Amino acid sequence: MKSQALSVLKKVFGYDDFRPMQQDIVLSVAAGKDTLALLPTGGGKSICFQVPALMQEGICVVVSPLIALMKDQVDNLRRRGVLATAIYSGMRKREIDTTLDNCIYGGYKFLYVSPERLKTDLFIERFKRMNVNLIAIDEAHCISQWGYDFRPPYLEIAELRNYHPNVPFIALTASATLRVKEDIIEKLQLDNPKIFIKSFARKNLSYAVRKAENKLEKAMEILQKVNGSAIVYVRSRKATKELAIALHQLGISATYYHAGLDKSVREARQQDWKLNKIRVMVATNAFGMGIDKPDVRLVVHVDIPENLENYYQEAGRAGRDEWKAFAVILFHDRDMDLLQERAEQAYPPVEFIKRVYQSLANYYRIAVGSSLMVSYDFEITTFTEIYNLDLLLTYNAIKLLQEEGLVELSEGFYSPSTLHFLVNQSELYAYQIAQASLDPLIKVLLRMYGGELFTEYLKIREDKIGAMLNMSESQVVSLMERMETLGIAAYNKKKDKPQVTFLTPRHDAGRLPLNVKRIDERRRNSVEKAKAMVAYVENNLLCRTQQILTYFGEENDEECGVCDVCLDKKRSSHLASHSFKLKERLMQTLNAGNLFTYKELLAKANLASDDEKAHLMLREMEDEGLIISLADGRIKRNTE
Repeated sequence: MKSQALSVLKKVFGYDDFRPMQQDIVLSVAAGKDTLALLPTGGGKSICFQVPALMQEGICVVVSPLIALMKDQVDNLRRRGVLATAIYSGMRKREIDTTLDNCIYGGYKFLYVSPERLKTDLFIERFKRMNVNLIAIDEAHCISQWGYDFRPPYLEIAELRNYHPNVPFIALTASATLRVKEDIIEKLQLDNPKIFIKSFARKNLSYAVRKAENKLEKAMEILQKVNGSAIVYVRSRKATKELAIALHQLGISATYYHAGLDKSVREARQQDWKLNKIRVMVATNAFGMGIDKPDVRLVVHVDIPENLENYYQEAGRAGRDEWKAFAVILFHDRDMDLLQERAEQAYPPVEFIKRVYQSLANYYRIAVGSSLMVSYDFEITTFTEIYNLDLLLTYNAIKLLQEEGLVELSEGFYSPSTLHFLVNQSELYAYQIAQASLDPLIKVLLRMYGGELFTEYLKIREDKIGAMLNMSESQVVSLMERMETLGIAAYNKKKDKPQVTFLTPRHDAGRLPLNVKRIDERRRNSVEKAKAMVAYVENNLLCRTQQILTYFGEENDEECGVCDVCLDKKRSSHLASHSFKLKERLMQTLNAGNLFTYKELLAKANLASDDEKAHLMLREMEDEGLIISLADGRIKRNTE
């Protein structure tokens, strides 16, 4: 089994060997055992389920809440010649239907699915007929209301066992407290699972906290001291641009990134940063997930993160190559109060949540009982202006509606155009004859994308098609839409705006099924996590790594030796040792003689006459009553 695992790793992924702990996890899963893997950011979680799934016949169903990450993994697998697909918000029913059929009959190895899709009849009926070899649950902490990103649909994952009772589960997460780990095992009904926990300690990562009234000035100072690629995290989109411009004006190569930018702009900036054409990426926490850049030397948080889970993941993007790296939080006193205020605001009053839900229904003119799994373009600024709603509270209300499994907000949503022929080849040929204006387009489509257009939805590029046909992109879109009207093809035009999806048929807002007790508990949980974050920032006595390990329930008495707290202790110890030796030298000199002038004493002790430390030490010794200064300025040992 081990040799087979290594063979798949080499053949598909190009690696000669597994990272620490990966192999044990892979072999556990391949042996059919339920498995829980806690691997910190950058630990290579995807390999842990992809390799064992490829070792066996059948398909692996991967549950993940992160659309962008699902798409990245599907694209990466396809580039390696592995058939993979995904179902997520924003897809049409017909496209989902075809995708699920391909998972039954088309030899697919991976199906990525968002948790909200699991309970739909459409998915369940097809899932029953799939030859499933493994169920992988990524971001498994989402199953726990004590976690930092609770998603109620995760609670229904265990029901998949009813349809394939002998298929093993693997649950993966980068960060989970002991309470959350126990929740994962219980809620997923893992059967005597093999548990793998890689230490949360990062020996090469130096954590630090710095108080700074002028954060730009402090960030500049740090960037000048630490060379190499860097990420600077801020809370707001506006701040990303302002800080990037300020750094650029001060001579630092910097750009900015947030979910509100066009996809092409985000991709170009991300690529420039990955290739080290840009040194510093100033970003919201929308940046970094799934980015494989091992040589990040510095992560700076200009705003304090909401909780230690988020901080650990974001800081952990530094030093994945195991070389020395730094993670720094900048703060001033007001930040502590703001963080706890935001924690309270993260769970708005129930009446406000209902008002936002009703406003969404009005905005899209949705009747009660309709719009199940329907997605809409969503611009929160426009929405809040129309309905006179506070922007931050509205965002938090929508996130809470997502936690309650009622709606889903996909920020920075991008879905490329897809096309699938609905007729067979002979019928298509008849259309080419009857609809002469479509003939050149159909020929180009078949030349560029091949016969797979008859079996599945393929991503297409209207601009490239237009270049082949010597026509504009808008003309290509018009012809595509005409083919759809004629029933020749199913055409889904690209989307690049945030999307809001109704996960249930629309409710009457007055009777919205909110779990008020759970919301109150989540609010308290949010406040407690904020307090833990504040405690981390304020605690300058305990090793930073030890603080993080304690939070995640890991016992470790060994100090990291590289964080700001440990380095301060080393400096203090060194200074104390130096002071002791200086005092000892001065006392030995005084013991050897009787009276000395200041200069005579320093000269006899082999110290410079302008030695400021010696001067301060003599004052301290006098305060302690060890020496006496006479009226004429001479010094002698106090023998009384």
